[in-house]
Amino acid sequence: MNNNKYLVIIGHPDRKSFCFNGIYKITFCIPSKDNLRYLKTCIPSIRKNAFRDDHDIIIFVDQDNDGTIEWIKEVHDKYNLRYLVNPKLNKERYGIGKAYDECIRAAKTDVVMVFHADMMLGKNADKLAFDLLEPKSAVSCTRVEPPLHPNNGEKIIRNFGIWPEEFVEDGFDKFVEESVNVDKVTFGIFAPWMVFKEEFLDIGGHDPILKSCREDSDVFNRMMVKGFKFKQPWNSLVYHLTGRGAGSFSGDEERHKTWQKEMEDSTKEFIRKWGTGVQHDALMTPIVTPFYNKGLVLKNATLEKLQLLEPYVSTVYTDKHRSEYVEQEQSNTAYPLQTKIKAFTKSPNNDIILFIDGDKFTQADFNIYAQLSRVFEEQKPQEGTFKLGNIQIKVNKYEEKIFNRVHPQ
Repeated sequence: MNNNKYLVIIGHPDRKSFCFNGIYKITFCIPSKDNLRYLKTCIPSIRKNAFRDDHDIIIFVDQDNDGTIEWIKEVHDKYNLRYLVNPKLNKERYGIGKAYDECIRAAKTDVVMVFHADMMLGKNADKLAFDLLEPKSAVSCTRVEPPLHPNNGEKIIRNFGIWPEEFVEDGFDKFVEESVNVDKVTFGIFAPWMVFKEEFLDIGGHDPILKSCREDSDVFNRMMVKGFKFKQPWNSLVYHLTGRGAGSFSGDEERHKTWQKEMEDSTKEFIRKWGTGVQHDALMTPIVTPFYNKGLVLKNATLEKLQLLEPYVSTVYTDKHRSEYVEQEQSNTAYPLQTKIKAFTKSPNNDIILFIDGDKFTQADFNIYAQLSRVFEEQKPQEGTFKLGNIQIKVNKYEEKIFNRVHPQ
């Protein structure tokens, strides 16, 4: 029997890594956007509760109007922190996806953990998640959250505080201790999640067009396409202050306004890329629908209808407001709208063409329109024409496409 503290083991094909008592050293990757009040609770929880006391922690400071860097310098030695700083600090944000990627690329460990500043690690959550990690997999800890958002069964609702200053640490610690023997494992994915660094980089990292929202859903879709397995052990727990760090909670008005705009823009970018909105089952297993080359012929267009319908198709042929819409929307997207939005007189050459009269288009029609990719996947329509609600559909060719790349254009 080898009594060395550190043992070299094979944990991944073509890779060796130091392992201590059955767990690799991990890098916790944590972006910060004026998140000092959260980091002051998050970082101590990792050092207190992680199975290994020598995990790396890298903080990417994307915005600092609250003294984050000054605090990091003060506690650097105490918590053994590394940090990176946006070179355009307080002028232009990287966004959460790019910030994560900078941390992950800088990691010196084989395994990385995508972690939020508004999360507190539960006792041994790192080890309990790592126990399930294998090649081509991503393992999520189970979130414990206060009763602020609906629960579809993918998380645990317990109120241990809604702000970091209110965190009931002893209560959470006791709950974690009571959950240690839970052997439930489900198969969804959400933050915090653990993955082999090189496997994450092999799929291209986060897509830079999804600057601050939906970046995770896009990565999960691409993992799904690449054959990753998702696992969620229910004894590996974090407490999540749910949206505080990002600003999705309306208790901080300015951050919330910024988050709303970023969520709106990123959601449309996600739809432009995948052809549908974010899809997953109740336990957060991604549902990836094929992409179809759809063209929209829009009669009696309005700016509102263009804004609603444009993201779901590859090309738009409109009788009105083409230039106005391009001028209004182009700054919000990486996609070249000047070539995507065409005049009504142009002949559509897409695989599938949708004909819509804006004067007759209803909410019920939009509900169909937003799900057309799933409808096509299920029905696999033959060449020809048919109608769903007030949407006339012409199928010239049925071809399914799945994107593996970071950015499909």
